[in-house]
Amino acid sequence: MTAPAWLTARPIAHRGLHDRAAGRPENTIGAALAAVAGGFAIECDVQLSRDGEAMVVHDHALERLTGEAGLVGERDSAALEMLRVQGSDERIPALAAFLDAVGGRVPVVVEVKSRFAGDERLVRRVVEVVAARDGAPVAVKSFDPTIVSAVRRLAPALPRGIVAESTHAGAEWQKLPAELRRSLAELLHWEDTLPDFLSWNHRDLPDGPPFLARRLGGRPVMTWTIRSEAEAAAARAHADQIVFEGFIPG
Repeated sequence: MTAPAWLTARPIAHRGLHDRAAGRPENTIGAALAAVAGGFAIECDVQLSRDGEAMVVHDHALERLTGEAGLVGERDSAALEMLRVQGSDERIPALAAFLDAVGGRVPVVVEVKSRFAGDERLVRRVVEVVAARDGAPVAVKSFDPTIVSAVRRLAPALPRGIVAESTHAGAEWQKLPAELRRSLAELLHWEDTLPDFLSWNHRDLPDGPPFLARRLGGRPVMTWTIRSEAEAAAARAHADQIVFEGFIPG
């Protein structure tokens, strides 16, 4: 499929319109509802619980967001839903509850987190949850081409995107083979994933792969994470939409 127009119609609030000082931390229903009230699309992250549920949380580990020790994947969904996020009254929501709270009023872009281990359990659950809310404007993206390929196979009508940057040189990427990192940066997986859109690090724009995908392939490019109007203005010269946090785009 081609990317739907709603994917680039409104700026995308990174992990919702979160504001910890206001009691609505990232990836919570409170942050989602604030984005809805502002008319912004939402990006959220999902991790897999021990019992196979898609939970809206960014980190593999629980400590930064909840103060708890251990990994998200070591606890069942019911236990995760009881955890307070960053000392607020907000809890870690399941994706189903998160999407129900949004109610299709604004688009939601779900980033499927991955350890690049070939595990499809999370993406399969995400596809199931989204399919049960037929008609809601939802897209799925991931850094991991195997996840995006799985979306293509399992739900070809569901908009899918690849998240990438130009070098993948950070410490978190050094665990991956150099050949895989090159494939990610240069979109060498294109024939397998056939993404409908790209989500690219704004610090790496302009760059050859997203430029060619946008100009020759007709794929829209969203760019992350924009934290000021100045960054937004620079990004818009090379991208079709921004993923933002920490300010309200004009």
